[in-house]
Amino acid sequence: MIDKTASPQGIAATTGDAAAQTRTMLWLLLIVYIFNFLDRQIVNILAEPIKTHLGLSDTQLGLLAGPAFAFFYALLGIPIARYADRQGTNRVRLIAAALAVWSAMTAVCGLAQNFVQLLLARIGVGVGEAGCTPAAHSLISDSVAPEKRSSAIAFYGMGVPIGSLLGLMIGGIVNDLYGWRVALMLVGAPGLLLALVVLVFLHEPRHSRNPEAAATAAAAVPLSTRAALREIFSSRAFVYILIASSVVAFLGYGKALWTISFFIRSHGLSTTEAGLSMAVVLGLAGVLGTWLGGKMADKYGARDKRHLLTFPAYGMAVAAPMLFLGYYMEDWRIAVALLIVPTVLNLAYYGPAYGCVQGLVEPRARALAASIMLFGQNLIGLGLGPFLFGVLSDALQPVAGQESVRWVLYGAAWLGLIPAYFFWRASLRLTAEMKSG
Repeated sequence: MIDKTASPQGIAATTGDAAAQTRTMLWLLLIVYIFNFLDRQIVNILAEPIKTHLGLSDTQLGLLAGPAFAFFYALLGIPIARYADRQGTNRVRLIAAALAVWSAMTAVCGLAQNFVQLLLARIGVGVGEAGCTPAAHSLISDSVAPEKRSSAIAFYGMGVPIGSLLGLMIGGIVNDLYGWRVALMLVGAPGLLLALVVLVFLHEPRHSRNPEAAATAAAAVPLSTRAALREIFSSRAFVYILIASSVVAFLGYGKALWTISFFIRSHGLSTTEAGLSMAVVLGLAGVLGTWLGGKMADKYGARDKRHLLTFPAYGMAVAAPMLFLGYYMEDWRIAVALLIVPTVLNLAYYGPAYGCVQGLVEPRARALAASIMLFGQNLIGLGLGPFLFGVLSDALQPVAGQESVRWVLYGAAWLGLIPAYFFWRASLRLTAEMKSG
């Protein structure tokens, strides 16, 4: 059971109205991020029926799940983050507008009649989602104490596994009952209502500061983009975290799509069976891993800043051989069971990594730092992961046949040692480079 220190009540650093606003902010941002990943990842469980209905190749399928979304997400993320870092920007309105755009475009995906139309709609989803997380991380970092930052960002980050879980469950069940088009429209439409809720109930902390603090913030000289980039990349710890997180995303997004196809092709599961099975792995185990990573970082990082990243580093090293065994097993039930612990360990990085990034730069560059992380994770991870996994699967089919996806996943399991190494290298720099605020 999640204890109070990991909940919004425990994370909020103040009492009274300010604490209530912080709790409301954390819960609403979590719900927004759930919709973010629900709309982004539902394509994974719908991949096989979309492929059959539209006559797509694995390479085209990988393109839809990866580059079509990620390129525009990454391209627009940095300028939007610079806008979010400006003192006069209302980050709440920015998040609400982004939510409305990506929700509408997800529903439009369900109307696509061919590959090109679906490709353009997926691009629209990426354009909308580019405005969410950098602004959200900046809001969170302005609202909670530094010693609770990893837990707060991890709480927000639980939207990744929860959204993925709901996408797998809803997508699989609705597809089997009504088809993939209805599934996409069903998950997209509610986001438009949520955008209105965000505007009404979420408040921009920049507008609620006392007059003296507001005047000080307004008088602060904004960093130029060049100066902000110079500060961010002067941190070697940031560079190591960026590399590690990008590789985690490359492997994670690739496995998220193709593990489902693996269970359908190699184990003969239906979309509902595959969706529910992977919901346990990517959803429930992912929630536990994301929460546990933030909890461990705050607890042991308070004693020694190096330990902010100890759990992700060692956890990913332990996860690699367990993932390999999971993909090797012929009984799908054993395979699913063996994927649970590695998923917990692989998703423990989110709160510690992004929490460290927010602590390695000054407040005027926080949204930009988060956007650079997302740039790497989405361009390299989401942009190349599903796509290259699909290319490799097509290339291996003459040799491996129906098992080509399994062979690709074998290699992906062992590549998890790369981010483990870079998280460890980053941890050695944190004591010298972390800022106090």
